[in-house]
Amino acid sequence: MSAYTEDSLVQQTTAAYMEEALGWTSVLAFNNEDFGPDSLLGRSSDREVVLVRSLRAKLAELNPGLPASAYEDAVRQMTAAPAIQSPAATNREKYVLIRDGVPVTFRNDKGERVRQRLRVMDFQEPGNNEFLCVRELWVQGDLYRRRADIVGFVNGLPLLFMELKNVHKDIRAAYEQNFADYKDTVPHLFHHNAMVVLANGVDAKIGSMTSRFGHFHEWKRLAEEEPGAVDMETLLKGICGKNNFMDLVENFIVFDDSAGEPKKILARNHQFLGVNRAVDAVLHRKQRNGRLGVFWHTQGAGKSYSMVLFTRKVHRRLGGNFTFLVLTDREDLDTQIYRTFAGCGVVDNDRDPCRAASGQDLARLLTQQKTHIF
Repeated sequence: MSAYTEDSLVQQTTAAYMEEALGWTSVLAFNNEDFGPDSLLGRSSDREVVLVRSLRAKLAELNPGLPASAYEDAVRQMTAAPAIQSPAATNREKYVLIRDGVPVTFRNDKGERVRQRLRVMDFQEPGNNEFLCVRELWVQGDLYRRRADIVGFVNGLPLLFMELKNVHKDIRAAYEQNFADYKDTVPHLFHHNAMVVLANGVDAKIGSMTSRFGHFHEWKRLAEEEPGAVDMETLLKGICGKNNFMDLVENFIVFDDSAGEPKKILARNHQFLGVNRAVDAVLHRKQRNGRLGVFWHTQGAGKSYSMVLFTRKVHRRLGGNFTFLVLTDREDLDTQIYRTFAGCGVVDNDRDPCRAASGQDLARLLTQQKTHIF
C-alpha cells in the first residue's frame, strides 16, 4: 500500500467518523470542486477560504428581516484580510466577530440608522449551525498552492484544520513538515481558525495556530469520572461533537499578551471538564448550599488560565453581578495571576483598580461591584 493511499485511508476514515458518529456533512473537494455560485462549495476561486454562500445564508437565518446591505457588510468584515498585520492578529479580530457578532449599520424601513451586531454562530443551539467537513481542499497562496487534508467549516468559516499522517508516522511530522509550511504559504487559511488537530489515525493532539508542538495536547477523557483513553477517537468525540465544539469556540479560547508575544490559548482537556463542572456548580449553588467544590491542579497545569476561563464563562453564560475574589498566599503569585488576567484582556488595574493594597482597600473595592478583585 502506498503512503498516499495510507494517508488517504486515515483521512477518509476520519471524515466518515465525523459524518456518521458526530453529524457533520462530509465532502471530497480534490477533483470534484469546480468554481462559481452553484459549485460544490460555492467558492469563486481556490484563493477563497470562507464559503461565502453558506456564511451569507446563515447570517440571514440567524438575523432575519434585515436589508441585504447589512448581510453584505457582515460578509465583507468576515472575509476582509488586512495585509499589514500578522495572521495571529487577524485571527484575534475574527474571533471577536465570531464570538460576539459582527457590528453593522443600516437604515430600517423608516429610514433610521440602526446599529446591530449580527450573530455568526448559534451558541445556544449548536445543532442550528452548519457543520461541513471538507477533504483535500486546495488553497492558493501568494506563491504556492496547498491541499489541506481536512478543513472543518461551521457556517462557512474554516474553524478546524486537521493534518493527518499515516499510522506509521509520528504526528510531530504533521507539525514540522505540513502545519508549519501551511502557516507560511497559505496563512489566510488560519485567519478564522479555532483549533488545529494533528493525528495519524491512532495518536492525536490538539492546539492553536500559535502553539509550539510541545503545547499540543491529548484529549484523554470525555467526562471527569471516566477512565482515560488516549486515542484519536476520544479526541474526535471530545472536540468535534457539536455541543463541545461550539462550547470550545465560545468559551475556551483566550489570547494572552502577558509574555510580550501574543499567544492564542485553547483549553486543555482537564480545563474544559473542570471549568464546566465549576460553572455547573455555580448554576446549582443553592442546591449545593453555596459549596462549589475544589478544582485541583498539579504544578504547570494552567491554574491561571482555568481561572480566566471559569470567570469569563460565568459572566457570559450566567450573567449577574458576580465578583470574583482571587486570593493567594504570596505576592509574586498574586502578581503572576493578575498579569495573566490582564494579558487576556479581562482586567486593567491602571484604568479600573482591582488589586487590593490592604484589608481596608479590599473592603472599599468590595462595595464597588467589581468583576474581579485580587
